[in-house]
Amino acid sequence: MFSYKIVKVCQQSKARIGILSTPSGKIETPVFMPVGTNGTVKTLTPEELTEIGSQIILSNTYHLYLRPGMEILNNAGGLHKFMNWNKPILTDSGGFQVFSLSRMRKVTDEGVKFSSYLDGSTHFITPEKAIEIQKIINSDIIMAFDECTKSGTSYKDSKTAVDRTLRWLERCYNVATNDHQLLFPIVQGNMFKDLRIESIEKTLRYCKCGIAIGGLSVGEESHIMYEVLDVLRPYYPESMPRYLMGVGSPDYIVEGVCRGIDMFDCVLPTRLGRNGTAMTMKGNMTIRNAIYKNDFSPIEDECDCYTCQNYSRAYLRHLINADEALGGRLISLHNIRLLHRLVEKIKDAIKSDSLLTFRDAFMSKYQSRIDKLD
Repeated sequence: MFSYKIVKVCQQSKARIGILSTPSGKIETPVFMPVGTNGTVKTLTPEELTEIGSQIILSNTYHLYLRPGMEILNNAGGLHKFMNWNKPILTDSGGFQVFSLSRMRKVTDEGVKFSSYLDGSTHFITPEKAIEIQKIINSDIIMAFDECTKSGTSYKDSKTAVDRTLRWLERCYNVATNDHQLLFPIVQGNMFKDLRIESIEKTLRYCKCGIAIGGLSVGEESHIMYEVLDVLRPYYPESMPRYLMGVGSPDYIVEGVCRGIDMFDCVLPTRLGRNGTAMTMKGNMTIRNAIYKNDFSPIEDECDCYTCQNYSRAYLRHLINADEALGGRLISLHNIRLLHRLVEKIKDAIKSDSLLTFRDAFMSKYQSRIDKLD
């Protein structure tokens, strides 16, 4: 029920355009996946996501397991029906959240004991349970349970996490038997190139139609992430999509595709939007700043999103500074559309065999922010 077909390879960069077929629809890659952690992309409806070009969303096993819980999701018939989304869904296994959000956790080879960030209650998740939870969620693409390490972790601890992730992967693989769900294994290894190579070499046997790269964009400098991706690139299976987890800034997406990545996700566009920051092709724009008080132009003149077609920077600034929820909602809609537009430009460059030329031109104009502080 799953297949991946490469339809164009850029002769300049070897980046690809491909079609990933799933039971809930086809996904053209490269693709950015908006994050709907709790079964919703914050403040936006499924209909709006479809309108701005979203092909697939990501939801999180850890959060859905804690709330609303498996009984409700099972009774609802799975997450697609529960949230009224008829396109593909990918679920993170919850491994990253267990390690980053829990106030108390104990990791053993059997699994992870942790306390809920909601009420402090104690839970124990094994690789098998992570898969069973995702079966109830009924997502199209499910992730193996892994141990993610933060930037700065020692070689010894990173090696331990790689070995444990591989053992957990085998256990996940043995219970992920649904023919309507596709398991993506996750490559770990922190910033150590030899561990990354060991991880991907031992992971490939479990890859059916996709592979994920985890544990990057966790605090390291960008050039280090790019070096790790460069090391991994020769080992990727050609006939499968490659998913770089938790990465979604415009510069990272452009550089990632140039390094062979096909799928991206990140909370960044909605998180920035709720805090009054708009993403643009040239960098982030802090709408709440005073320089936009009398600026009646759209966020971007060339943007085709609903926000840019109807509202000015001055109005958005007013909403944000008045703590009106509409402000964050409108900017979030723009930010996600911005990333979809960027991917469309990347695909055009792949089609014309000019992605590296596009990258150089894009990066010469892009900076982390394009405005001044008050």
